[in-house]
Amino acid sequence: MAELTARPTLRFVLRRPAHFIAFGGGVGLIPVAPGTFGTLLALPLFNWLEPQLPPWMFLGVIAALFGLGVWACAATGRALGVSDHGGMVWDEVVAFLLVLFFVPVYGYWQAFAFLLFRLFDIFKPPPIRYYDRTLKNGFGVMWDDLIAAAYSLLVLAVVYAWLG
Repeated sequence: MAELTARPTLRFVLRRPAHFIAFGGGVGLIPVAPGTFGTLLALPLFNWLEPQLPPWMFLGVIAALFGLGVWACAATGRALGVSDHGGMVWDEVVAFLLVLFFVPVYGYWQAFAFLLFRLFDIFKPPPIRYYDRTLKNGFGVMWDDLIAAAYSLLVLAVVYAWLG
């Protein structure tokens, strides 16, 4: 039975590990632009994890976090009665971690990557919008952001190649 929490509270987020994960530890409760703040949450996570792990292990962690997000977002969506509640930001965190992995570790590249990712995530060009509307489960929540990350990386690669 769904808890049907229209406006999740900190109490809701702390009630279950899945809710805590899906809401990015509470970042998703920020009333204005929670997805943007969720994306920003990836920066300190990246800066903490990246120096400690070899590249193959970092990608493995991202894959594990994706799987964790599928479970957490599905459970939280069921509890809320909304498959992709705006406060669920784990999808942004994981997808932007992937973007950061491939971006040069310079502030201007990371800022450009952030801007691109947010634009693709907000405007949802095809096929992002299709998957956002069609897949109503934890995988769908995570998947459309992964495509936004791929679009961001494609644009970044073109710009990087163009700049030489």
